[in-house]
Amino acid sequence: MPSQDLSTTNAEEEEEDDYMNMIIAEPNKPKEKETYTQRRLRKERESEAKGRIKSKAEREADEKAAREAALSASMFADPEMAAKSKGLAMMSKMGFKAGSALGSKDNIGARTEPIGISMKEDRGGIGMDSEKKRKFREDVERAGKRVKAEEGDYRERVRKEREEIRLEAQVAAAMRVAERMNGEKEETEAFEAGKDVEETTDAGKIRKISTKPLKQINVLWRGLIRQREEKERDRRMRYDLQQSLSRLPTYDDPNEDADDKRAMGKSLTQYVLVEDLEEEDPELDEFNALDPAVRLGKLVKYLREEFNYCFWCKYTYPDKELAGCPGPAEEDHD
Repeated sequence: MPSQDLSTTNAEEEEEDDYMNMIIAEPNKPKEKETYTQRRLRKERESEAKGRIKSKAEREADEKAAREAALSASMFADPEMAAKSKGLAMMSKMGFKAGSALGSKDNIGARTEPIGISMKEDRGGIGMDSEKKRKFREDVERAGKRVKAEEGDYRERVRKEREEIRLEAQVAAAMRVAERMNGEKEETEAFEAGKDVEETTDAGKIRKISTKPLKQINVLWRGLIRQREEKERDRRMRYDLQQSLSRLPTYDDPNEDADDKRAMGKSLTQYVLVEDLEEEDPELDEFNALDPAVRLGKLVKYLREEFNYCFWCKYTYPDKELAGCPGPAEEDHD
């Protein structure tokens, strides 16, 4: 009997309601009657929504949605729509059945679905998309070839660039040496001829300003002088402009002497530039177009033949044979 009492107790506990998990439904409220004002406002909103003119983007979105809905629905799935279609009726009379292909029955592997529609939304020509794809494909292939460039090619290019910079520096140094030695030669010849080549001032001896036309200068170092003259011209122009803006030319102090005027920047210094600085120089352009190694070779050869000077040894030899010089090339002096 104890077992029957235990089973009875469990049954009573199961029959007890679980108040913690009980869901109390809310009472249904009676539908409120719409007032006149609420109905008038609702109708105004509806009429405003119907009368509003949609924007171009909204119309395009609606057209696209309607087109997608029409294309996604099969006419065979809707008997009413299939019955209204005159084209389908004509095809059925000619032997067409739903799920089969058009044409002869022997046409195995024919298309059973219609060709997809691709809407053109831009204003470009029909072949414009193909041209864009072709250009894009060419750009991708070109980029792929550039990425596939070997590491050795990159190192070779960098080496050539550095070698060219080094040769240009050597060309400039050889130009300065040739200009200096040629100037010293001209001063020596002028001194032996009894001409004045120097001016004496309180600070010492200074060289006269050379106004020789550029085309009378050797083309080997003509570019160096031309570059220097252009830089000096630009510097003087900036200086004269700054002086003209910083002084008052209308005021003249009678007590100022020449030194005071020079110190205050009131006396303009007349500079004489070469005559043909603004003219074109085809000979110089042709020389500058040469490879740096070729220009350097011409300069080294000129120094050796004219002054017995080896650019690599940095030494002037007493005779034309240049006895003791390893050779005319840079590799000979390693």
